Amino acid sequence: MPKLNVKQKNWLLSVHVASGSIWFGTALSMIAIAWKNTHTTNGDELYAINAALKLLDDFVIIPSANLSLLTGGLLCWLTIWGFFKHYWVIVKWIATVTLISTGTVWLGPWLNAATSISDIERSQALSNPLYTFDIKGVLIGGAIQTSCVLAIIGISVLKPWGRRIVKAPEESTSSSS
Repeated sequence: MPKLNVKQKNWLLSVHVASGSIWFGTALSMIAIAWKNTHTTNGDELYAINAALKLLDDFVIIPSANLSLLTGGLLCWLTIWGFFKHYWVIVKWIATVTLISTGTVWLGPWLNAATSISDIERSQALSNPLYTFDIKGVLIGGAIQTSCVLAIIGISVLKPWGRRIVKAPEESTSSSS
């Protein structure tokens, strides 16, 4: 497979950085909105804020996270960085896949459930233990996720661990008696 030229690599890298930045910025905004929502007592506002969070998750977070993963994969495949040559790339891969997986398995379903409960129950949702659990999970899990995305961005810039040293396999020598 041919490698990208400098201009192509820079365009792909720009899309990768932009998608990661959109993911981080939206996640940070969602945390701020969710935190504000902890003090909401009006049922219509409660639902509206949850619906806005769900909209941001569905139409900004999910696409930007997946675009970040896709462009990262293409950068590994089509440039000299490779998938396993550098520790910082390996850490970014593991972290990104973990964040997308936990978002899919826990955070998304918690947000969807909280939005549905607040849609039906409005202000009574605040006394529903399932709603309380879901929305706290969204707030705490979202804060952890956002911190991890920021760490991934830092790793991208600092490239702290460098290149892996891969030892060549030793030739086996057999001695006959």
